[in-house]
Amino acid sequence: MTTLILGGTTEASQLAAALSEAGLPAILSYAGRTERPRPQPVPTRTGGFGGAEGLAAFLRERGIRRVIDATHPFAARISGNAVIACAATGIPLLALERLAWRPRPGDRWITVPDLPAAAALLSGPPQRVFLAIGRQHLAAFAGQPQHHYLLRLVDPPEGPLPLPDCAVEIARGPFDTAGDRALMQQHGITLIVAKNAGGSGAEAKLSAARDLSLPVILIDRPAIPARPVTASVAEALDWCHADLGV
Repeated sequence: MTTLILGGTTEASQLAAALSEAGLPAILSYAGRTERPRPQPVPTRTGGFGGAEGLAAFLRERGIRRVIDATHPFAARISGNAVIACAATGIPLLALERLAWRPRPGDRWITVPDLPAAAALLSGPPQRVFLAIGRQHLAAFAGQPQHHYLLRLVDPPEGPLPLPDCAVEIARGPFDTAGDRALMQQHGITLIVAKNAGGSGAEAKLSAARDLSLPVILIDRPAIPARPVTASVAEALDWCHADLGV
């Protein structure tokens, strides 16, 4: 009767707590990109599964009853593997996915489909860029070394970064608008590059950019195969109860 939560997000942690409080067994799986994940009230595992086939084998071996994909909206590979594995095993799948950000009056957004398109827009004179994309995809911007980059990372980098001129802030969200506004002013930021992750934990940088009238290159979410989706932890918990006939 165990639920597998594919996690790494605030919503995954909230769901793990809700399932634990409801007395429903669950396993929370991390990709392993964060060195010190927060303690959880349910058992956890870390690392990949070995593709869709490996995930399907894990579901069978552990007797998983249902899967909730609460990964980051840009974690397209594991989300796609979850669709395939659940279809192969007949195990119900629900995506717990935060709503995408929508522009508000005063926003100066340039939306692009992917990281290469965002990097291409940085060709030109040097700027001071808040590159708010995490550490996994910094190499996509190595071809634009003329800029000074501000990076905000959860963990300190373990080796040299692919950007020759950068400043690193180590911090874990959620963030607030006043703090992000001050950070941008301190570093003289002239442009922000961000993924459209959605949710409230990282939205402060967009509010701060609006306050400072700064342009934002916003990267669209990748395409993921169709699956049932909710943006509500409460609805995900109800889905688990409904599956039990409660």
